[in-house]
Amino acid sequence: MKRLVVLAALAAIASPAIAGGASNFTLVNGTGTALAELSIRRAGTQDWKPLGTPPSAGARSAMAFSDPDCAFDIRATVKGAGPTTWAGVNLCGAKSVTLNRDGSAGAWVDYDQ
Repeated sequence: MKRLVVLAALAAIASPAIAGGASNFTLVNGTGTALAELSIRRAGTQDWKPLGTPPSAGARSAMAFSDPDCAFDIRATVKGAGPTTWAGVNLCGAKSVTLNRDGSAGAWVDYDQ
């Protein structure tokens, strides 16, 4: 029984290191319109960095990305709406992230993990 408890404790401690943070993902433009000036920053910081070429409306693009953190803000200029930020996007384990935006509901993200 002690071995089981020790193994469970070790697994819990090792899990964050195994996760390895955020890595490459597919970005899907679910906004229904064109995006421009795609950038990303670690959540809680002010350091925006270019993320790559945004996919056209309804399309997907592979994003080359690697960072030890998980929480990020993604920003893009949405045609007809201006700059939009998707806050607190969890990129750890995400295979694809769909950026959505609606005039009344605001901006949200859907995940495929």
